[in-house]
Amino acid sequence: MAESKDTVIVEIPVDEEHQQEKLISAISNTSSSIIQHHPLMEISGSPGHLLLLKLWQREEDLFGRRIALKESRMDTIKREISQLRRFFFIFHGFYLTILFTSSLNPDKKTCTDWWIPSLVSLVTSLVILFLVQLKLFRYGKAQRQLQE
Repeated sequence: MAESKDTVIVEIPVDEEHQQEKLISAISNTSSSIIQHHPLMEISGSPGHLLLLKLWQREEDLFGRRIALKESRMDTIKREISQLRRFFFIFHGFYLTILFTSSLNPDKKTCTDWWIPSLVSLVTSLVILFLVQLKLFRYGKAQRQLQE
């Protein structure tokens, strides 16, 4: 028995590739002509103006980096405030659950020592509130610096 080999023919559309290459070259020619007529090209023709242009571009880049740094700092502060808020609600959820379940036990005198867990809750709430206020102050400071 002789095995027959199957041949596979793949057609490559050549016309579409040439059209894409023509389109790309037309776009690059158009963009290069636009760049040649740009006002900054005229400025870059003079050595003194070119130096001023480069200095201006460096300064603009520096301002952009500073703005990006301040925006990232503000995003970090927002995340920290959200984390503190979540911690506050989780802590008080556990605290109230433990306080409620411990008050259901009739054998122990839990009502006589109510001020200890309340004091712990109050101190924890005040610390978290202070930290949130500190973060909000830092956020406001970064926002004012960004607006400047």
